[in-house]
Amino acid sequence: MMNLLLFGLGMQEIIVIALIVLLLFGGKKIPELMKGLGKGVKSFKDGMNENSSNEEEVKSEQ
Repeated sequence: MMNLLLFGLGMQEIIVIALIVLLLFGGKKIPELMKGLGKGVKSFKDGMNENSSNEEEVKSEQ
């Protein structure tokens, strides 16, 4: 028997959460939400990389 755990959630809990999201937002809105989430994550990563490069420049100037 395989236990699927994602942050302590089992398969049944994940299915219930997915159904609730589907009911709240509808099938057409979910791809738009995921696209927005992906853009947000990419923007966050770009900001973190920019911050790291700025820190390296400051260290090399000192």
